[in-house]
Amino acid sequence: MEEVDTEALIKAGIVGMLSDLDRFSVLMEKSSYDALMESTHGKYSGLGMQIDGRDNRIVIIAPIEGTPAYRRGLRAGDIVWEIDGTSTEGMSSSDAAKLMRGEAGTSVVLLIKRTGIAEPMEYIIERAVIELKSVNYAGVVPGTDIGYVRLSRFAEETSHELRQAISDLNKENVSSLILDLRSNGGGLLDQAKEVAELFLNEGREIVYTRGRNIGSERHYISEHPALFPEDKPVLVLVDAGTASASEIVAGAIQDWDRGIIVGNTTYGKGLVQQIFPISNDGSISLKLTIAKYYVPSGRCIQKPEKQSKKPTGHLSTTEKDEESDTLVVTDKNVYYTNGGRMVRGGGGIVPDVDVERETWKTIEINLERQSMFFDFAVKYVAEHPDIKPDFEVTDEMIDEFREFIRSKDFSYKSGLQVALENLQKTITKEDKEDVFETAVADLEARIEQEKKRDFDESINYIRRAIKREIVSSIAGQHGYYEQVVLKTDKTIKEAVRILSSPQEYARLITGEKEKAEL
Repeated sequence: MEEVDTEALIKAGIVGMLSDLDRFSVLMEKSSYDALMESTHGKYSGLGMQIDGRDNRIVIIAPIEGTPAYRRGLRAGDIVWEIDGTSTEGMSSSDAAKLMRGEAGTSVVLLIKRTGIAEPMEYIIERAVIELKSVNYAGVVPGTDIGYVRLSRFAEETSHELRQAISDLNKENVSSLILDLRSNGGGLLDQAKEVAELFLNEGREIVYTRGRNIGSERHYISEHPALFPEDKPVLVLVDAGTASASEIVAGAIQDWDRGIIVGNTTYGKGLVQQIFPISNDGSISLKLTIAKYYVPSGRCIQKPEKQSKKPTGHLSTTEKDEESDTLVVTDKNVYYTNGGRMVRGGGGIVPDVDVERETWKTIEINLERQSMFFDFAVKYVAEHPDIKPDFEVTDEMIDEFREFIRSKDFSYKSGLQVALENLQKTITKEDKEDVFETAVADLEARIEQEKKRDFDESINYIRRAIKREIVSSIAGQHGYYEQVVLKTDKTIKEAVRILSSPQEYARLITGEKEKAEL
């Protein structure tokens, strides 16, 4: 009986219909579409991280190297709880991106929740112009003839950048190659195909997509000889932030026994989206999932629990029996590579060699969050302008850093401190302050002693972080990889160990252990 906003009503209806589809099928208005195009083409103003909606909140999939989000210590798996005071509950990833983007030089306040940390953490991050390069570093691991390439994204120029990097390494006659796809959130399908082609000879299937309709299956085949010779070993590094196009490349290399996958099980994002304009002026589009990705062995990359907009249980090696409505064990998740190696399905790419992921302690998180390492590096470099990238962090530098954070009034809440604060609230509520005064004072003293021990127990991390920031300040990202990453990263060390042992690599690539267990 009253006037209605027809456009708003139609949008609400579309959003309502999409709510029962997968989480990646969304309504895209112009700002969301522009953001998608920016990430594909290479520049935008913001924080520099890839996000996703999960369990009704916004989750960080991967911070992009060299960006404000990366430098402040945000990491894969962090939950964005609030953006400038606005709760992210029920928020779409496109709306969250809109709030976090803005003019370079302005700041945004994020409230972050992280597994294992009791209290939410506040990050004040200054936006910047994000220039997205695909190949962050390419070179030879010091003291070896092993090539290393860090590939952080799949955009329009990715395959061209990587082709140049591999060509340069071939000229240096490297014996093998480490391809680092950790925290690579993926991107364009055609670039995934072209990247895989650099390692697989022509005629090899790379990936195929399958939709609902019969005849929708489409196969992507390598059309060129491998640029990096197939007789040279390849090792691919992955982790929980490796997604989409990265998983296609890792899966194809694994399924053709072209290389070894090392790290942690990947994210499991294997849905194909297509954009359909639905307005006359092009301001509104639908991004709809039309198919799923499958690697050559037949494994579907998509993890079931990451598909639905609604939270679901984790069904890794089990599935729901449609008739009995119970969970039953199944071996449908067992697949085989071209050479007969057993590989696991169920979503994502399961590595051939698992490396325990490094976890940050509370003091380390807060030193990063409060920019202590970065601020110290700025001060130290200003006072020591002649320092060289190959310096070592001395005990004197550690003492200087300890004094620096004290002068900055660095503080954080340990697990014991949070528990004490909750206890004090109860004591106050029950009016028992006099009874527990001595006990509380004793606990406060113990907390201070605990924090001093925290620093000493994290001394190795603190040394690496100080070196990382100082090297980055004086030698940039290239120096950071040469002096820090390639020398201290434990996953890269494991990769070098494998590639330095032809017998170990041969054992893994032929799957001798797995075959013996069958």
